Amino acid sequence: MPDHIHFLAGVQPSIAVSDLVRDVKAGSSNFINGNRWIKGQFNWQDSFGAFSYSRSQIDKVIKYILNQEEHHRIKTFKEEYLEMLREFQIDYDEKYLFEWID
Repeated sequence: MPDHIHFLAGVQPSIAVSDLVRDVKAGSSNFINGNRWIKGQFNWQDSFGAFSYSRSQIDKVIKYILNQEEHHRIKTFKEEYLEMLREFQIDYDEKYLFEWID
């Protein structure tokens, strides 16, 4: 998607999600900039969202990720993300959310 990615990772409890995301962002930024895939400098936003799922839901999550282009024809990333926060009953402050790209 042009404004976000979804990825699924199995992580040991000893790994902090923020460390994983930091490393993924750093590695992918270095790769994109090193290969000059875009004009200028590529950078990720500081924000990220992470949701945990049980093993029994892995197939459902994979299907969701594989079909995100179709899914986002119906619902924007912002609509989807805010819906997930409500569904997971996560309290949030707007100032800590993404810089939405409309």
